[in-house]
Amino acid sequence: AVVVRCGPGVTTLAPGDHVIPLFAAECRKCEACTSGKSNLCSAKPPGYVEGPIRYKGKPVYQGTVATFATHSVIDEISLAKIRPDAPLDLAFYTGCGVTTGVGAAVFTAKVKPG
Repeated sequence: AVVVRCGPGVTTLAPGDHVIPLFAAECRKCEACTSGKSNLCSAKPPGYVEGPIRYKGKPVYQGTVATFATHSVIDEISLAKIRPDAPLDLAFYTGCGVTTGVGAAVFTAKVKPG
């Protein structure tokens, strides 16, 4: 994905940056994130962020991956900046597909090479 526009307070991304949407947010500041266990970050509920959209005065929670969307509003801590030369048609798989697939295959199913 490519960042189109940034809201107020965004400090680590800029329009034009190439990013991967993350299923689980990573604030990169809490104890879990700084200890290498960012999957335990409690900054936001996994997979959802409170966006700027409101309905009847209450926040509308938005999914962070936006699989079939052409545009999405995603919280800064739910995006990982990647190299601008990374092929986007392949890089996007790492946001959920590779992390879920590799985790299930290697850690749950204990698949071995060959």
